[in-house]
This record gives sequence, C-alpha cells and structure tokens, in this order.
Amino acid sequence: MEEKIPAEFDDFDLENLSKPNALPEDIDYETHIIATYTAMLHRKMDAFYMMQAVCVEQSTGTFVPVPAETPEQRRKHVAKVIGWWRFPDFEYEGAEDFFGNPKMHQYVVQIAFPMNFKPQFPMLFTTIYGNISMGGPLKMVDVRFPKAFLKEFKGPKFGDVGIRKLLGVKERPLLNNMIKPCVYSDPKIGAELAYKAAVGGCDIIKDDELIADVGFNPITERVTAFMEALDKADSEKGEKTLYTVNITDRVDRMFELADIVQEHGANAIMVNHISTGYSALRKLAEDPSVKVPILGHMDLAGAFYQDPVSGISSPLILGKFGRLAGCDTIVHPAPYGKAPTTADRFKETARQMVMPMRNAPHIKRTLPMPSGGITQSLVEKCVQDLGTNIMIGSGGGIHAHPDGPIAGAKAFRQAIDAVMEGIPVREYAKEHKELGVALGLFGVGKKTEFTSV
Repeated sequence: MEEKIPAEFDDFDLENLSKPNALPEDIDYETHIIATYTAMLHRKMDAFYMMQAVCVEQSTGTFVPVPAETPEQRRKHVAKVIGWWRFPDFEYEGAEDFFGNPKMHQYVVQIAFPMNFKPQFPMLFTTIYGNISMGGPLKMVDVRFPKAFLKEFKGPKFGDVGIRKLLGVKERPLLNNMIKPCVYSDPKIGAELAYKAAVGGCDIIKDDELIADVGFNPITERVTAFMEALDKADSEKGEKTLYTVNITDRVDRMFELADIVQEHGANAIMVNHISTGYSALRKLAEDPSVKVPILGHMDLAGAFYQDPVSGISSPLILGKFGRLAGCDTIVHPAPYGKAPTTADRFKETARQMVMPMRNAPHIKRTLPMPSGGITQSLVEKCVQDLGTNIMIGSGGGIHAHPDGPIAGAKAFRQAIDAVMEGIPVREYAKEHKELGVALGLFGVGKKTEFTSV
C-alpha cells in the first residue's frame, strides 16, 4: 500500500518517519498489524534500542546496516515500536532499590507491522514472531488485525449457531464424548461405545486425537460403523448426534479423506489443527466441498504457550487464530481438569472464540469446548466460568462411570439439567441415580475416580 506523507511534514519529520519507532497517533491502524509482547531484559541493556532492533529484524533489515535499506524503503516497510512500558514503572533513579534491585526488567511492548505480506498465516507468523522467537524471553500475547486483513478470512462455516441448528439444541451446554480407549484395533469397538454414549445423551461423539486413518482401523470402516450406531441411537433417544471423525493426515491426503468420509455419511470432521497447521485448516474450512462442521483439537498447543516468558499465548494459539482459520468448535483445557492452565487464560481463550469482531462481522463465533479431565462435578464450574454457550468434553468421565457409558452420559446430562434449572448439582444428584453414582454419593461397591470428587 502506497504511503501517504502529510504535506506539512518537513525534513525533520521525514527523517523520523524512517525510524523503527513512532507515536501511536502516527500509525494508520488500517494498514498495520499491531502485536503485543511481554519481554524481559537485563537492567543494563538499552531496552528501547533492543526493541527497535526487533522491529528492523522483522521487517527491512538485519544485524548490520546494508546499502539498499534506504530511508525511503524504511518509511514504507519498517516495523515500529509504538509503545513500551516497564513494570514496575520506575520513574526516578534509586527506585529499583525498593524492589530488591532486580537484574531483569519486565516490559510490555507494542509493535506496528506494515502489511508487507498478503493475508495468510505463514507470512503472518514469520513476520510477527519469526526470528525473534529464538531471541530469548519474548512472548507474544496479543495481535490486532486491520479490516483489510480480516476480510480475506472466512472463519467458521457453521460456528456455534450452526452447530446448534444441526443438533436442534438452542440453549443448554452441549455434551461431547471422546471415545476411550484412544486407540483400538476394531472399528466395532468404538462404534459400540459411541452408541452407548449417544443413547445416554451425548450430542457429539469425537474420535480421540490419537487415532485417524490407520491400517488396523480404516477410517471408511470406522465412519460406516459409527454412523450406523449413531443412527440407531438417535432413533431411540429422539435427538441427533454428530460424529467428528479425525481426518488428520498429510495435507493432500487430509483433503482426500474429507471427501471420502462425507461420501460415507460423516456429518462432522475433526482435525488436529495445530499439528496440521492453520493454513491447512483454513483451506479445509473454506473449501465448498466440505459441508460439515470442523472440530479443532488442542494437541501440541502447550509447546507454544506454556512457557511464561516466551512463545505465543494460549488465547491466540487456541482461540483467535483457530477461529480465523475456520474451526467451528475448539477443544481447550480447563483449569480444573488434567491439563494445567490458569482460570484467566481459560476464560480469555473462550472469549477470543465468541466475542464480536466489529472489524469482521462476517466471522462467526467458534463454540468453546472445555475438556481434559472433566467430570460431572465440574459442569457447574464450567458454566459459571464460560456461560451456557459451550460444549463440555469428557472421555473418561463418561466411559469410566461404574455403571457404564450410558450412565456416564446420563449423569452429565443430569448435571447440565441441574445447572439449567438453577439447582446445585450435588443436591440434584440425590434424586438422580446416575449422577449420584458419578459423584460418589451412592455406595457402588467399586472404587473409581468418581468417589473422590
């Protein structure tokens, strides 16, 4: 995009326009991507210099000046520091002594990146976090996109509303079950478990992320067996069930599998989208031949977000990026499950999936799916934290129920009913056997994980 320099600017202004820093008021937010980072630097380092070096590294230059990197080229293409804040905010010499004179100082940094690339994920990541991801304690915690960038992304094809329409469920939390064991040698094993979980009240049955198309469990046989089982379950319970079959594979093969499973009756698909890549997911979601919802799984996400001082934050990796790429629902870890995360990151990840985007009103909401060690006793907490527009994911919480997966699913639906009726789950469990067993309120003669809830 051609730069527009105000006629009032003199030579001093023009010189400053070529520098890798600017006031926020000098930035056109409709032609720049704004990335926010946390950083840690030794107290003796010139923080502002280092931040400007990051800008040059990620746009026009390298570690030494080169002749062709002219002021004109910089004015057009250099990234710019537009804000940097140190915490604590020391304002006078000696103030650091009150805080133990720390060797490392902490900063929040905002950088404005010109759109030196087309709206796509690979060059986005290369630009805003490429080489600097190897530069020490620098973590990307937010990205703001201009309208021109967002309009090229279609986002979810169905979103939360579309999934609910397919299922005929308007308000309550949806219930998802992932088949356990994760990997098994005969599609009939999984189909039987899927039938029981569906009859018990699950809205969506999910393949585990660890099984896709494999010789001992061919995906065509699995889809056929599962859909037959779910058709039977649906006729018995009077509700519809979706099955998200895992088509994760080599990218070219993944697209073949998307066609194959739909031809065999699949009514939803699943992708390990972080392992596969956001561009592959985006291509899949925008393909008109894909006519079913896409569930995105969270595996590998921790490699990006779990380090507190480097990487990319979970609300971006699991929330915003997956939504832009086209996930209709995304599995993400709950702070009270088996995957460690904090309550604030949990809530913010879900917020990135559902909050309106005024700059991109065409991008639908992605349905949050809290998961990872969720049991019936945690339904209340999930709803308290995220509201009712969620899909609760549980594997072992259903299949490990002492009375089997039908009872395990019923127990979840009873917990959901209790929450929707405003009744404490433990109180509701006294009159509902499956839920009572799950919460350990009844003697069952078996020691299970439920008895310690």
